[in-house]
Amino acid sequence: MRKNRHHKIINLIVVLIQLISITAHAQYPTVRETIINLPTFDDRFLHYGYFVGLNSYDFKFSYHKEYYTDKFKDIELNPSIGFNVGLIGDLRINKYINIRIEPGLYYSKRDLIFPEHSVFTDETDRLREVKSTYIHIPLIAKLSAARINNFRPFVLLGISKDFNLSSNHKNVDDNFSNVFRTEPQNMNYEIGLGLDFYLFYFKFSPSIRGIFSMQNELIPDSVIDPLSSPWTGGITKMVSRGFAINLTFE
Repeated sequence: MRKNRHHKIINLIVVLIQLISITAHAQYPTVRETIINLPTFDDRFLHYGYFVGLNSYDFKFSYHKEYYTDKFKDIELNPSIGFNVGLIGDLRINKYINIRIEPGLYYSKRDLIFPEHSVFTDETDRLREVKSTYIHIPLIAKLSAARINNFRPFVLLGISKDFNLSSNHKNVDDNFSNVFRTEPQNMNYEIGLGLDFYLFYFKFSPSIRGIFSMQNELIPDSVIDPLSSPWTGGITKMVSRGFAINLTFE
């Protein structure tokens, strides 16, 4: 399962590189003399845009020491490719620093496969689908290098707040009724990098970023002895980790 995730991350990076190559070739196919597009674009104090993209999320687990033995196997994860869409507001601080807010909708799905347990009577008892629909609100510092013709690399640093519309936190049922519950809100930190391409009519900016939750998102099963649950009993902490590719149009 870990290999599958690594392959999906590599595929996301390959897609980003291909998009950069296609854009660069379209902009400068054989022309030697460079035409500077949108020369005053970065002088704007405030501007807007939108983005679309892909993501891949998984979870990082921490376990109870008494629960984690040599015979215990980690919970396996099988993340899927999700999508992102949202808006951008950009505030210019100086020539190299911009502050951005990028509210968007992030959809993801993760399959959790639990180790064998005596309570499980069917193979489906080991599988839990965790679908997440995040209203994702990041506050980002965009640190840009000097512009080179119609290109400009940048780094992204920031924090974000997630509101999970699919958390099931109000559901009275739990895993004993095939309902996996998570907290409805969490905070993240984000880091990323990308390239600005100044085209004739607009600026196109592909970027890749990591999104790392700072809060425990697990809601334990509602049993008298929390450690007795074969799904959540051994977990002390569960946090999201995600990678996203955003294609920005400004």
